[in-house]
Amino acid sequence: MAEDDDRPLAGTMAGAEALGPVLDDLEARARSFGAALTGALRSAAVDGRGLEDVLKGLALRISDIGLSAGLKPLEGLLSSGIAGLAAGVTPFAKGGVVAAPTYFPAAGGLGLMGEAGAEAILPLQRGPDGALGVAAATGGGASIVFNVTANDAASFMRSEGQIAAMLTRAVGRGQRGL
Repeated sequence: MAEDDDRPLAGTMAGAEALGPVLDDLEARARSFGAALTGALRSAAVDGRGLEDVLKGLALRISDIGLSAGLKPLEGLLSSGIAGLAAGVTPFAKGGVVAAPTYFPAAGGLGLMGEAGAEAILPLQRGPDGALGVAAATGGGASIVFNVTANDAASFMRSEGQIAAMLTRAVGRGQRGL
């Protein structure tokens, strides 16, 4: 039975601890209001300002305090949103994989990728002929295979110039994308 009585108390303590920052903020705003009211009355009594001016200044100060309190949640939301955008930006200039549903701007409005599983982003590049296509990975290169049949080493040596010329032409065509 003692355990049942402790549960509501524990929940109340957790709720009170969560209200701590809110109460601290409220206390600071109450002090600010008190200081504004004291300053307004002091200026009326000491400086000889008219009651209308004092009340106008007090009303402006109170509205400033209220507006500041009202906009505080919006300020937090905007700052966390901007920080989230900056931290959440992933560049795909060199390609990448989108593994979760992600929205992106498209010519017709809004696009969605990754909704049915992982999707690849591949950078496009114009070839020498102007065609747009997927850029080949650098460093891998293509393989060129020459099969040379010779009767003996001497006949192979005689065809070495022809093989070198054929290889040079094949590499040149590969570089031009043909």
